[in-house]
Amino acid sequence: MDRTVVALFEGEYRRYRTLAEGALGQLREEEFSTSLGGTNSIATLVWHISGNLQSRFTDFLDADGEKPWREREEEFAPRSPSRAELMESWNRGWGVLMETLGGLEDRDLPRTVTIRGLPLRVDEALLRSLAHMASHVGQIVLIARSLKGDGWQYLSIPPGGSAEYNRRPDRDRPPTR
Repeated sequence: MDRTVVALFEGEYRRYRTLAEGALGQLREEEFSTSLGGTNSIATLVWHISGNLQSRFTDFLDADGEKPWREREEEFAPRSPSRAELMESWNRGWGVLMETLGGLEDRDLPRTVTIRGLPLRVDEALLRSLAHMASHVGQIVLIARSLKGDGWQYLSIPPGGSAEYNRRPDRDRPPTR
């Protein structure tokens, strides 16, 4: 079974998941609900990402990606979750995504799915979802870095680390199953 392109999508999703989890792991529980300058808190972003992934990827090939049971506005409600609650929400969304990706094959990519009634090719829907994920993971990392200040542990090439990184650039490959 040739899953080359689907495997690339899966690898990129895993890379962004790893980045976000690296940021989440550096925070104290009370920091999850901190909002900086009117931004969404990390808890809000996690609830939104999870809700989006669950809605988009439940019955991905057969049902509209915006499910009637999704409460999108509730995802943006202020909350102060424990680490366990935050990770439970996070993992629930990722579980749906990974299960769906595990069942896709490259031959599914030209098929049509719908999101909010808009027909999209599967590969187009995956690209849109990945871009959406990347933007929110970037927000999570930025908020976490701002909260940690000098205590931040870099998730990518640290300042002054380019030469070392260039000796082993393969370590930036997305994790595989």
